[in-house]
Parts: sequence; C-alpha cells; structure tokens
Amino acid sequence: MSGFATGILPGRRILSVFIAAVLVAGLMLTAAPGADAKRKKDNPNRVSYWLTVLHNNDGESRLIDAGGDLTDFGGIARFATKVRKLRREAVRKVRGPGKKASVLISSGDNFLAGPELNASFVRNEATGEPYYDSVALSMINYDAMTIGNHEFDFGPDVLAEFIDGFGGDTPFLSANLDFSGEPRLQELEDDGIIAESVITRKKGEEIGIVGATTELLPTISSPRNVEVEAVLPAVQAEVAALKAEGVDKIILSSHLQGINSELELLESLTDVDVVIAGGGDELLTNPGDLLVPGDDTLTPFGPYPVMGQDAEGVNVPVVTTPGNYKYVGKLRVGFNSQGELIKVKQSSGLERVAARKKRDGVRSDPQIQRLVVEPVMEAVQALAENVIGQTAVTLNGQTSQVRTRETNAGNLIADALLWQARKVAGDFGVPPPDISLQNGGGIRNDLVVPPGPITELDTFTWLPFSNFTSVVEGVERSTLKAILEHVVTDAPAVAQGKFAQIGGFRYTYNPAAAVGSKVRNVTLDNGTVIVNNGSVVTGPALTVATIDFLARGGDGYPFGPVDFTPVGVSYQQALENYITAPDGLNGQVTAADYPEGGEGRIVPE
Repeated sequence: MSGFATGILPGRRILSVFIAAVLVAGLMLTAAPGADAKRKKDNPNRVSYWLTVLHNNDGESRLIDAGGDLTDFGGIARFATKVRKLRREAVRKVRGPGKKASVLISSGDNFLAGPELNASFVRNEATGEPYYDSVALSMINYDAMTIGNHEFDFGPDVLAEFIDGFGGDTPFLSANLDFSGEPRLQELEDDGIIAESVITRKKGEEIGIVGATTELLPTISSPRNVEVEAVLPAVQAEVAALKAEGVDKIILSSHLQGINSELELLESLTDVDVVIAGGGDELLTNPGDLLVPGDDTLTPFGPYPVMGQDAEGVNVPVVTTPGNYKYVGKLRVGFNSQGELIKVKQSSGLERVAARKKRDGVRSDPQIQRLVVEPVMEAVQALAENVIGQTAVTLNGQTSQVRTRETNAGNLIADALLWQARKVAGDFGVPPPDISLQNGGGIRNDLVVPPGPITELDTFTWLPFSNFTSVVEGVERSTLKAILEHVVTDAPAVAQGKFAQIGGFRYTYNPAAAVGSKVRNVTLDNGTVIVNNGSVVTGPALTVATIDFLARGGDGYPFGPVDFTPVGVSYQQALENYITAPDGLNGQVTAADYPEGGEGRIVPE
C-alpha cells in the first residue's frame, strides 16, 4: 500500500489509505475482465513473443555456389533470396498468439582466401571498390556478424577494409578481442561498428547479441597486435551488462572452432537464451530435413537444435550450420512475458539453399547476381583458362590426407617452397635452406588434380592465403625434432592443420609412442642424420624454408625466438614458378618425381 501513500501528509495517512483501498476494490469489481486478461498475458507458461533466429557461419567467400559438383546449391545470390523468404515466413507462418519477429546473425569466418576472394583483391587494388563479399553481405542486412579467425588471415588491415565495405550499417562483434593495438580496427570500435555486443529492437522487444572469437586466434591466423582475452569472463560480463540495461533476451554468437567448445562454455554461463556456434561446420539435422547432396551420407553431430545446459541447469538451444552458404539455420523460439525462453518450435531446422529447379529452390537475387556473382565467375574463369603445366599423375590435395600423411601434392608444394627459397636466398642475404615445412592447414579446398592440365586456378585453390615464402635461420636440430613431435601429436588418426608436408628430408615416427617421443629417425636428402633412434645427433643448426605464418609460431610451431626473412614471393606464386620455370619442373609433373601415395618422406613405423 506504500505506493498509494507517497507524498501524503502524516495526518491524512489513515484516510488516504482507506480511500485507496476503496478505489482498488472498485477497480477489481469494475475491471475484472481486464485483470483476467493481464493474468493470462503474464502466464509464465504462455508464449508472448516468437523469435525466429536465422543464422549461418563459415560462408568463407563461396559466392558462386557450394563448390565442386554442387553448382545447384549454395551461392550468395540464392542465399539472399532464401533469407528474404524466411524473414517473411517468420512473421506470416509462425502459428500461435504473441508478437512475431526475426533476427539474422553470422557466427564468423565471413570470408576466406581463395580464387573468389582473390577477385575482390584484384578489383579493390585496381578501382578501390569494396570487396565482393562486403557488397553481397551488406545487401542481405545482417543484424550482427561475429568476427571469426579467418577474418585475420590477411592481417587486421584487410579486415578493416572488409568492414568498411559495409558502409557502417552492420555491427561486427567480439567481446574478447582488444583492438587498441590496431588503429584502423580501434577506430571502427570507437565508431560503434565493432562492438562487444549489440541491442536490436524487433517488434517492440530488445534482443541482445554478444559475440566471441576463439582463443586460438594467434596460432591459427594473423591478428598482429589484436589481443585475445579469455572468452568466458568476457562473455559473461557482456551478458551481465545487457541484463543491467533491461535486456532479457540474449543470444551468444561465437566462433570457437567446434560446437563442443560452445557446449562446454555454456556450462559456465548464465542468462544466455540461445547459442549460435561457428567454425566447426557440424551437421545438425532432424528427420525430414532436405539436405545438400553428400551431406545426407554424413553422420550428424546431433539434432537441430542441440540442447545444452548452463551453469544453473537451464536448458539452452545450441545451433550451427555447415558452411559455404549451403544452409540457413532457422531456430524458432518462444518467450513468455518475463523474457524466459519456454518453447522451441518443431519447425526449427536447416533450410538448404538450392537452385529454383529444385523443389525447395529459389531464384538468385538479381542485383547480387549482377554486381557480385557474375564478375567473380569471370575472374575465376580467367584463372581456370590459364594452363601452367601438365601432370602425368593424380595429385592428391584432399584435406583429410594432407593433414594426416604424406601426399604427392603436399610433396610438390613443399618442394616449391624449398626451390623458391634457394633460388632467391642470395638476393635477401640469407643462406640457402636445407629443408622445407608446409602445414597441411595451409593447403585448402580438398583439390585433387587428375592427369592432364594444371591451371593457375589450381594453385590458388590449393594455396589461397597471403602466406609468404620465408627463410628461418639457425634452427637447432633439437628444435626441428620438437617441431616434428608437435606435428605428429595425433597423426595419423586425427586430421590437424599443423601436420607438415616436407621437403629436403625424410623421417619416421611411432604413432603409439608417448607424446614428445614419437619421432624416431630424421635424415636429410644428402644423407646427414639429424635424429637417430629418437636421439638428436649433435651437429650444425639448419636453415628452413617455410611460410611466414609458421615462422611466427602459427599452428603452434615451436620455432622459438628466431629471426626469419620473407623473400618476397607468396607461397602460391612459389608453386606456380616451380611448375613453370625451366630450372624447376618446366611444366611437367611426372609420376617418377611425384608418385601417388608419396615417396616415403614420412613413414609411421
């Protein structure tokens, strides 16, 4: 009753309370139907707000289509149309009482090195126009985009240019990155374009979206002076700040490299209603979902959504999608009037992106098709038409192979680094290298080249990043053994990007031995023994040709505090030069030089 007494003089308190009581009784008598309606509205088991969370992750510059034989699936122009259709349905087709709205979120890896992104770099350098990825994605009107690890593959300045191409209309999120050491990104944060979280208002309700980026960032990409903080405290602090502002519907969009990481994180979080995972490409599917060909043969990670539990035992839906714009995730959740998530609709699930001739297909967005897809197709076609050599043998660049064992494509690429570095070492004042190392994670796109022509496109497809051929001097023999121990930690059972393809030497290892004691013998091509029966043989330090990413400790390579010298040639250009040069392969890859299955450079005992 104190609310009625506010501002009333003490001598009049009893009378005022009596009058207030009479008024309340009168309201209860005359307005009973309204009170019933309010009680019904406030029923904690009743949905008052339906939110359709549309999402994707790991688009990775697959602008034309989903790649390979999947020409009728994916593609950014079809994806845009599918999103537009699902936005309409979120308002018109969700049954039940309550307001209805949607949000669209990307959980990271919004671009990736490769032939399609290369078209953007060529155009940007020639005309200053935005990257094709930026143009297309800005036209789709995301409510938020999480910053993933691949956004830093070309360094912070390229990420800043990518974000600039959106014109300031799209927020980019990460709660655990500190941009103060990178002026261009810090300026974007100062302008509110990069943020820890964002609040978007949909049909009168506020939705908070928090972003997070993997703590592995410094070892798997090139963030330079961007500092990476722990994910858990950064996210929980941002969630608490949103709650303090009165936001009671909160989505975490994180790029932690695998949905298990999000599920583990969730166990220590509170007050998060939905989690969107990125970086793992896991397939979550329910019976009856239409899948892209090939995905229907995979074993799903689980249903859509996977239900995790937070620190208070609350069930929270966790979702993700396979990448390459093959799907739009559609999570339909219901909140009660107190902002509690109380229902997930069975109509939630993956919506595949297919050409119009398919039964669930859509037309390509004509503007994105004209402004983005068609010029990118022309640029990629020009690369495909430029034949740089011939191979007499199938060159195996399958991701699952180059990350677990020796392959002939891996040998070719490692040899190209060694050849290129030796050729120009004198120009840069460094000794010619003894050996070369190329991480399997830097060989991309699952490309297998059959006997016949090798094109410039093949070299970009295999080696799409801005990695530069580099020379590392003074690598102690014990350091080389430590590197090899690192790359075979889980080989060949587990495919990992750190696994090395090698040139200039060979080695054996025991997969069953204890971690740190697997490497048994290492011998240079000239017969010099570096490791014998697990023991390092005393001798001079080595010079190693590699890529600058690894020389800086990328993928966890323990080079230590040694100097390295980039020699002015990208690893893609090194491969093209090696294939075409008269003193290289002179345009011919033979089965004698690069037999299928490799030549015994890496042998598990």
